[in-house]
Amino acid sequence: MLPTTPRMPRRTFLLMGSTAMAAAAAPAAAGGARGRQDLSDRIRGVRAMTFDVFGTVVDWRTSITREGEAVGRRKGIEADWAAFADDWRAGYGPAMGRVRRGELGWTKIDVLHRMILDELVPQYGLESLTEEELDDLNRAWHRLTPWPDTVEGLTRLKRRYVLASLSNGNVALLVNMAKNAGIPWDAVLSAELARHYKPDPQAYLTAADLLGLEPDQVMMVAAHKGDLRAAARLGFRTAYVPRPTEFGPHVERDLTPDPDFDLVATDFNDMAGQLGL
Repeated sequence: MLPTTPRMPRRTFLLMGSTAMAAAAAPAAAGGARGRQDLSDRIRGVRAMTFDVFGTVVDWRTSITREGEAVGRRKGIEADWAAFADDWRAGYGPAMGRVRRGELGWTKIDVLHRMILDELVPQYGLESLTEEELDDLNRAWHRLTPWPDTVEGLTRLKRRYVLASLSNGNVALLVNMAKNAGIPWDAVLSAELARHYKPDPQAYLTAADLLGLEPDQVMMVAAHKGDLRAAARLGFRTAYVPRPTEFGPHVERDLTPDPDFDLVATDFNDMAGQLGL
């Protein structure tokens, strides 16, 4: 059953230092009944959760590396496929920026991914791939593998909350990904529906409107602080679930949560546990 208790102002969730995530993973242990009550107050009125997908729900880097390695074996191409995955992903933000600035009309992610891939063809020796093979490789983003906790954790969260994707990925990509990976969404929402890429406000507000909810009845869940900050400015509640190895095991990143994030968890099972699910 969805919560129907009245909404209350958010309270600050103060977390500091590199050990913050571990401390936040078990608020009941750290603060007992008071910690549990604080969390209850912060999420009071939340009825749905929207999730960033690339990096938060699925492990894009491992998945794309694996797809590249398979192409290499089939075609006899030797390449640094992890670097290939990194370079492909690195083009994602700039490509969306071109749409946001009006240099391109509305262009869905599948098309942007293909534009980036075409630029990488000579760099990684992919000239021998046919158009059909390039199209299949581009659809690797439809086949991304979830993090180990994703399906179980989301299934637990779904017992109480409406769960929806809120990704810059286009609807077809997200539907195919969910079908392939068994991701249990109640709704597949995308920036494509707003025709604005996150962090544009329209992407978040359209999602809340489509769910029939006010922004403060929705919790945005992401591994990326910028995504959460943009949602919070519009009134969304926020849950930070960092993925330390998203960009590879040797990339150092600042994973310290913002002090005003409403919930911080190590993964989706930890998040469900904090919520009593």
